[in-house]
Amino acid sequence: MIRVGIIGYGYWGPGIARNFHGLPGCELSMICDKSPESLRRAKQAHPAVTVTCDANEVLTSPNIDAVAVITPVWTHFELAKTALQNGKHVLVEKPFTSTVAQAEELIELAAQKHLMIMVDHTFLFTGAVKKIRQLIEADALGKLYYYDSTRVNLGLFQHDVNVLWDLAPHDLSIMDHLISAKPDVVIATGQSHLNCHEDVAYLTIYFGNSVIAHINVNWLSPVKVRTTLLGGEKKMLVWNDLEADEKVKVYDKGVDIKGGENVYDLLVSYRSGDMWAPKIEQAEALRVEARYFIDCIEKQETPFNDGAAGLRVVKLLEAAERSLKERGKAISV
Repeated sequence: MIRVGIIGYGYWGPGIARNFHGLPGCELSMICDKSPESLRRAKQAHPAVTVTCDANEVLTSPNIDAVAVITPVWTHFELAKTALQNGKHVLVEKPFTSTVAQAEELIELAAQKHLMIMVDHTFLFTGAVKKIRQLIEADALGKLYYYDSTRVNLGLFQHDVNVLWDLAPHDLSIMDHLISAKPDVVIATGQSHLNCHEDVAYLTIYFGNSVIAHINVNWLSPVKVRTTLLGGEKKMLVWNDLEADEKVKVYDKGVDIKGGENVYDLLVSYRSGDMWAPKIEQAEALRVEARYFIDCIEKQETPFNDGAAGLRVVKLLEAAERSLKERGKAISV
């Protein structure tokens, strides 16, 4: 039985707690939050679980085997480090840490202690992302050309990070999971309008001479959009996460080029075939992730969303932040 403690019961914490509660092989043992109102809600939802306002009670308790850190990113490093030092496995909300150096230190410490770090990249456990990965691995799309994502909404404004650090980790973790090539250059532009943090940002990532990725994140959109496009040599794909049904659609559309002696002799033909919507697994992603976390601890297996995966996302965010401050300067990663 893996006994889990949760630090942070604000926006995302209740979902984490709900999915660990009652999970076979797992016991939700303790919930921590600084807010008395949050603790009241936690106790109401989970009467048998101990609640506390002191994080150290969770981090040092001999009755806790694993800790979920669901707090602002600037607190992740110290909380996760203390948990590891006290022999706890760790699940950390995205983004993993505030800096590359912090991520590297946590990974090294976990290895020394023979403990597991998992980063809460929840979208990797959705039926849509699982299906898209299957299609890519089966070469259904062919050679990938581009990854284009739009993640915009009116809010929720964060006070400690900009829109890149808040929303882009979702897309960066998905991109990292789907694209086998390694990114080498990052370009980011953005603007702040209502406070000191950028609330609109555009991120471009180059993968050598193969794939180009573009990510649009925005807290000032009048509509909510969650759409990702992947273009391949054989087929193209659209994932609309707001669709109730047919979230993923695959289009047999593309461009074929026959070469000539020079550029003026190139023959371009457009292919427009069928569209089909593959069946998508309907399980709750957070529940699947919680089950995977417990299974990896019990089987002593390394999760695919481990500290190294979290580090790769933080590297891109750190490079994007540098580019943003220098108005779109290309930054090598």
